[in-house]
Amino acid sequence: MSEHIDNVTKRKQALLEVIKRLHKGESVADLQEEFGEAIRGASASEIADAERAMISEGVPVGEIQRLCDLHVAVFRDSLDEEPTPESLPGHPVFTFRMENEVIVRLLEVMAESINRWDEDQPEALDALRRETDDLRNIEKHYSRKENLLFPYLEKKGFEGPSTVMWGVHNEIREQLREFQAALNADMPDQETVARLFVPLGNAIREMIYKEEKILFPEAITRLTDAEWSEIRSQEDQIGYFNVEPQSGWQPEPSPDSLLTTQLKGTDMENLLNLDTGLLSQEQINLMLTNLPIDVTFVDEHDEVRYFTQGKHRIFDRSPAIIGRAVTKCHPPQSVHKVQIILEDFRSGKRDVAEFWIQAGEAFVHIRYFALRDESGAYRGCIEVSQEISHIRSLEGEKRLLDDAPGYSN
Repeated sequence: MSEHIDNVTKRKQALLEVIKRLHKGESVADLQEEFGEAIRGASASEIADAERAMISEGVPVGEIQRLCDLHVAVFRDSLDEEPTPESLPGHPVFTFRMENEVIVRLLEVMAESINRWDEDQPEALDALRRETDDLRNIEKHYSRKENLLFPYLEKKGFEGPSTVMWGVHNEIREQLREFQAALNADMPDQETVARLFVPLGNAIREMIYKEEKILFPEAITRLTDAEWSEIRSQEDQIGYFNVEPQSGWQPEPSPDSLLTTQLKGTDMENLLNLDTGLLSQEQINLMLTNLPIDVTFVDEHDEVRYFTQGKHRIFDRSPAIIGRAVTKCHPPQSVHKVQIILEDFRSGKRDVAEFWIQAGEAFVHIRYFALRDESGAYRGCIEVSQEISHIRSLEGEKRLLDDAPGYSN
């Protein structure tokens, strides 16, 4: 036993040394030759631990992300020897793997379309455009990882690989946008499209390898059936990449959700249990008061029950209107419009009504939304108002954060 522990410790030290020297620029081949025996049998967990140790020592996540393909290249022999954990049809990992098979097949079909286009077959360009539209659905695969799987793994202390993978997802998204832009140009250039497809396809395949050999084995080891059940119950909200989950896997229901597990130790009695979270009264007030919109809630009896009191309200509201008929909160010229909206909401004729007006220098967008419960019964409506002059003026993209007011470098 002590010899085994000693071997594991030495292997972890070797793994960390290999990754550090990769980041100093040493070649994969040289490191494999020098450390081949020392790192033989390295598990996905040990590789992930080495990356996490680098991050804890101050190495930027972006730097780990930049060289993560080299990390995998060094340890590929060990990863290839790792047995693939089984998963039953319907299990989230089984569905992820189904998607990966479809993704690989689609990449192969796209490569064939590029080759046929090169042979002066014009219909191949139309086919490639359709196939690229299909590939855009990979967003659902990545989004389920980011918004479902990663939060559960982070709770188990498996944070580094999740952060690095998310960064690589964004790189793939950008590569796909660039590829599709070149493909959809008025006069697309086949050589440019083919050149952009190679790194895109390689990046997607490398991500699949990391999922199959590192992420999924670790996830199966670390998460309980109850946690997988919670993940499965939320998957449909995001969707899938050209597959439908199969049946067969029947997990035990979870006594505690991830949310209640994370909130253990807090005063649960003072939290309001909402559909997608637990919040205190103070948190709810802070959130609603700081929304960049004005919201007024009117119940099914057409009486005002609530309004947000933001710092810069568009229309004046005071607590005196609570319990007041909403028709009395509008000028006489507008009452008939309000009545028509309420009647249409109640009858089901419409669910949304919107207006926009110029109020001095402000351009105001006003929307009304009908509220219905799960049975479809009308339960009231909300009025949402927003000053959108700034939004209307926006052009292009902004992806960088401005310096904070008063900041000087």
